[in-house]
Amino acid sequence: MKTLKRILRYTSSCRRNLILAVITAFTGVAGSLLAPVLTGRAVDSIIAEGNVNFRNVLTILIILVSAVTASGISQWITARNTSVISSIAARDIRNEYFEKLNRVPVSFIDRNSRGDLVSRASNDIETVSDALTQAFTQFLTGIITIAGTLAFMVYINYRIAAVVIVLTPLSLAAAWIITRLTHNAFTAQSEIRGKLSGYADEMIQNQNIVSAFGYSDEAQKRFDELNSRYGAAGLKATFLSSITNPLTRFINGIIYALVLIAGALGIARSEEPVMVGTLVSFLAYASQYTKPFNEISGVIAELQNALASAERVFAVIDEPDEISDTGCAELGHPDGSVVFDNISFSYVPEKPLLTNISINIRPGQRVAIVGPTGCGKTTLINLLMRFYDTTDGGVVISGSNVRNITRDSLRSGFGMVLQETWLFSGTVRENIAYGKPDATDEEITEAAQAAYAHSFIRRLPDGYDTVVGENGCSLSQGQKQLLTIARIMLTNPPMLILDEATSNIDIRTEVKIQQAFEKLMQGKTSFIIAHRLSTIRNTDIILVMRDGNIVEYGNHSELMEKDGFYRKLYESASAV
Repeated sequence: MKTLKRILRYTSSCRRNLILAVITAFTGVAGSLLAPVLTGRAVDSIIAEGNVNFRNVLTILIILVSAVTASGISQWITARNTSVISSIAARDIRNEYFEKLNRVPVSFIDRNSRGDLVSRASNDIETVSDALTQAFTQFLTGIITIAGTLAFMVYINYRIAAVVIVLTPLSLAAAWIITRLTHNAFTAQSEIRGKLSGYADEMIQNQNIVSAFGYSDEAQKRFDELNSRYGAAGLKATFLSSITNPLTRFINGIIYALVLIAGALGIARSEEPVMVGTLVSFLAYASQYTKPFNEISGVIAELQNALASAERVFAVIDEPDEISDTGCAELGHPDGSVVFDNISFSYVPEKPLLTNISINIRPGQRVAIVGPTGCGKTTLINLLMRFYDTTDGGVVISGSNVRNITRDSLRSGFGMVLQETWLFSGTVRENIAYGKPDATDEEITEAAQAAYAHSFIRRLPDGYDTVVGENGCSLSQGQKQLLTIARIMLTNPPMLILDEATSNIDIRTEVKIQQAFEKLMQGKTSFIIAHRLSTIRNTDIILVMRDGNIVEYGNHSELMEKDGFYRKLYESASAV
């Protein structure tokens, strides 16, 4: 019930549509409720062969056509407004969901499947939208129809109406029991659907790796397993929800039959005669009375699916936001000094990664971070950018602890080029200007030239206006890397982070890029993560990491003279 109330809160901005939908629902039902009465009166106007009140029948016919027409128009208006309400509610939920993804800590994104998060934003919210449309259309009109037909039946013959009223709880009880059963089934179905979407997204995104390692058969088996579980969960949920409608139809059929019997007996009894037209009207009302129960039971089953989907969406929306930096100072123009003050960090409490690291970096120094895979190089950068917060100790930039600086101002002080490139679906021009949307064409071209990307961009079909696909699928890895480097050239930040920035570029171009980086790094504090140790020989400081600790630091010559871990790394890399 809490989840349903929460969903309905998203409809509060559509009060006019809701009021209009309610009004037209009443008028639409009123028009349909007049039909049985008018039909019964028309039947009673046919007294016997050759004894028909044609004038009365014609008048009733005109009123009946008008009522049915008004009812149809009202129902159309109701459906249109309920569609607007559900669409706006879904839009607002999706907006809030996406805004939340921009506010949650990076750790939340890291520990959740991307495909599952996307599935919640698309499939689950769409399920909620569909259920809202049905709920407002069928549930609202159904309740009004039940109340209206019940009032008419009591007015026509309260004794026969009592039969309907007594048996009605059977339909409600049956629907309630099955509803309780279907909720858990739909919850399980939604969870497995998210896993299936996540796995499919992962395999599609990395199909070349899957094929290269001959993992296609195993991937298919895993997909088949998840798909089978999803199919079984869906079958169970569908089976349970589909029971509701035939069961309520069966109970309503019994009610209809008993009404017919009671009416027939009323006609047969001379002490309390029932007109044939009245019985016709009553039977029509009995049919109208029971029909909404079938529709409402179907809506309730669909609502269970929607509630299960909504719970998955709200689980993300209810995630704690990243620690607020409201009231923190702006970094301003950093001088480039960086201090790691006895920091420790772990992704999982029981498995420490970085322990008691202290280092003092002066403005303008070039700092290389080297070490074996998994030693904590990228984690150190994550702490520097405050994607994660330290467990102990602090990171100090330009004399200010990063916890006391707004994240936006902190991150705007750095330019990052990562090994894993990212481009969005848009033009080459838009991708280069991602960090500076107001950049002029001249500035974009100069940045591309500085990154040695201008020549290949000119060869593209539309030059800088060429649209690249999602994640730059129409470009090579090297070309994508050059565009991400051009971004940094354009923004020209005071501090740099280069994480294997030239890993996907050929040797000849890499030499040119290194020359461009030399110019870019002049006077800037720069952090360079590199596996090719030959590229960082001229850096001011080399931090050598091992098992989450800085085991050595100094320049290349000093570290080689120490004959320690760095020398072993360097010589092993040179021997390859």
